[in-house]
Amino acid sequence: MYGDQELRVSAVDSLRESVRRALLQKPSLTPYFFELALLDGLSYDQTSNEGGPDGSIIKAVLSSKDTSAHTKNLQECAAILVEAKKNLKKLSSITIADAVALAGAEAVNALGGPVLPTQLGRMDNNPKDAVPRTMPPLNLFTGECSDQEVLDAFITAGLTEREMTALLGCLLSIDSIEKATPEGSWKEAAKPKFRERGKIGRMSEYKALSDEDIEKELAKGDEEEESYVVEGDDDWYIADTFGTQEDRFGKRVTEGGGLQEFSYTLKNLAKTKQGETQYGWIKGFLLSKDLPTAATWVTKYGSKPLIYEKDLKVAYNALTQLGGEFTGGKYESLLKNKKRKTLNNDELEFLK
Repeated sequence: MYGDQELRVSAVDSLRESVRRALLQKPSLTPYFFELALLDGLSYDQTSNEGGPDGSIIKAVLSSKDTSAHTKNLQECAAILVEAKKNLKKLSSITIADAVALAGAEAVNALGGPVLPTQLGRMDNNPKDAVPRTMPPLNLFTGECSDQEVLDAFITAGLTEREMTALLGCLLSIDSIEKATPEGSWKEAAKPKFRERGKIGRMSEYKALSDEDIEKELAKGDEEEESYVVEGDDDWYIADTFGTQEDRFGKRVTEGGGLQEFSYTLKNLAKTKQGETQYGWIKGFLLSKDLPTAATWVTKYGSKPLIYEKDLKVAYNALTQLGGEFTGGKYESLLKNKKRKTLNNDELEFLK
């Protein structure tokens, strides 16, 4: 599926840069990229083993006749991913399902949040197939659905209340941070550069490749198929190759953000006022007396940013792999029927 390692990593980088550019031009799209990833993952039904993160959300969104501002924003994000995917064909074959997961993670990182692990290799749904019946409503996160509908979507997919709290808290944080960010221009972004590996010491200043060098390398991309699996200590992740962590995909959407600010949103959740964010309903939902476990984790995440970062990474990694079908070779052998790492609801005592 992929060419050599440098090209496949650059393909991931290119897609992330496309998302970052779109967000710099229109920061208000940030939560919608994250919503796409949430909805795609929540299409999984743990009981029937149907659905899952296979990119079906793109078809569901683009085929929707709804004319609300919310749906139009989702459609704009979906169109950006489709276009970015088309531009990657000469580099490698990243599936649209991969693109959805990568974009959701990039939306978080673009606001200064943590780098969320993303496993590549998901298989896309058959373009001829209808949108799966397990797909949650596109307005699930607008506040128009009942609390029970939202809870059922996560439970049906096999996620715990703790995982739900981490993900919904992130969605609220994204929008709260973005609301304080003025729109900028993607032209201000510092574009990542293709660079040739250099030497140590003063010679480590890499030599820039010419357009001709790049074209020659890209021409090799389809010569042989190769799996792309990168493993960390506990989670799967995408390795960094070009530039620093802060600038490799261009200027961030906001100079603020950061893990502390993501955690701060939850710490002050009870003070969130209606109208400050379009996801104000999350406050009442997570602090509901009917969800004592969620309320407990809100308090814990608000006071312990590092625990929140760890849990958010595990929750997002789980969400984007629920029932996912992966390409053959190493992907399939490593991930098929692999028991996922979960966040249990009964792990509060040792944190007190």
